[in-house]
Amino acid sequence: MLGHVLNGLSFGGLLFLLASGLTLTFGMMRTVNLAHGAFYALGGYLALAVIRASGSYLLGLVVAVAVVAVVGVVLERVVLQRVAGRELPQIMITVGIAYVIGDVVLAVWGGRPQTLPRPPGLDGVLNLGSLTFPWFRLGLLVLAVVVYLVLQRSLADTLVGARIRAAVDDDETARAVGIDVGMLFAVTFAAGSGLAAFAGVWGGAFTGLRPGTEWDILLLALIVVVVGGLGSIRGAFVAALLVGLLDEFGKWLFPSFALFTLYAPVAVLLALRPRGLFGREERVA
Repeated sequence: MLGHVLNGLSFGGLLFLLASGLTLTFGMMRTVNLAHGAFYALGGYLALAVIRASGSYLLGLVVAVAVVAVVGVVLERVVLQRVAGRELPQIMITVGIAYVIGDVVLAVWGGRPQTLPRPPGLDGVLNLGSLTFPWFRLGLLVLAVVVYLVLQRSLADTLVGARIRAAVDDDETARAVGIDVGMLFAVTFAAGSGLAAFAGVWGGAFTGLRPGTEWDILLLALIVVVVGGLGSIRGAFVAALLVGLLDEFGKWLFPSFALFTLYAPVAVLLALRPRGLFGREERVA
């Protein structure tokens, strides 16, 4: 039982790393970016290529995050800014971008599943009596907690966080008082895209990478963001852990109905709380 709980929580930690970036771009900025899952996959594959070429895990992580962050900024500045506030064009554009990235990944790395190496120092297992649990998965859960605390404090207690909230709530007033809304949104989108790549590097060692990964992981990230409440970092964190546990126990107890045990509780929750666990008014609490 404990092993399944830890597995669910660690997978939830991975979902939070991905969903935190989507919370910034979709939940806060109200920019629909369905290429977020493709950024996850691209980050993982880029890191894999750099690690194989250089032998450095850290270099692979940094390059993947930096490159995907730049790709995200270009997408936001050049394309999405032109259709700001128009959800349908944003959906069509970002779905197209996701398919393009998926085809590029398939052409460069092929269709064979790939697995990234684990971060240095996180090999081996923790012995808890009769239970053995990988240090990597515990490290992933701890990392998710750290990222949550940093994002929560950054958005709630810093000047940058206050400016982001002001720009999202009323961009005209924000511009009038001297806030560079365009630059702020570009930085926020870069951070969200970089977090997707960061999650892809860790996820590549957790679940591996394969063609179609971008869509599978995107669906779970969307569930986390919506269940947690649009724009709520705290909601995304709580929802990610819940979804991770539901996924793990559903596959363990009811393998033939694993999708039902995940999506049915989500549907019931959203029927009872359409704004999610933490509504829009608590987006950074």
